[in-house]
Amino acid sequence: MNTALWVAQIILAGAFGSAGLLKLLRTREQLHERTPYVEDFSDGTIKLIGTLEVLGAIGLILPAATGILPWLTPVAAVGVAVLMALAAVVHVRRGETQMIPVNVVLLLLALFVAWGRFGPYAL
Repeated sequence: MNTALWVAQIILAGAFGSAGLLKLLRTREQLHERTPYVEDFSDGTIKLIGTLEVLGAIGLILPAATGILPWLTPVAAVGVAVLMALAAVVHVRRGETQMIPVNVVLLLLALFVAWGRFGPYAL
């Protein structure tokens, strides 16, 4: 089970790290083609979302890998789950139903990590 949790953590960290870096490094116009929801948010909000995604990705791996403050890993997983729940709400509001399954899968992976790392497979 520990291996499955690590795989989930790595998948989540890759997804959120790359998505967050894109939001931090690209302009709204560059992001609009792949993520049209950016038109609903200010540049500052988009950068905040990107920052939270990158911090979540780091939190999913670094504390667990180093053993320094390992309780931050399940906290990061909960944070990522909250981000996905909010993202699903945005997609529902915008009628972008094709994105909701991605949000649900990432949300479930994050909840799996939170459950495992807070509970029976704590670090």
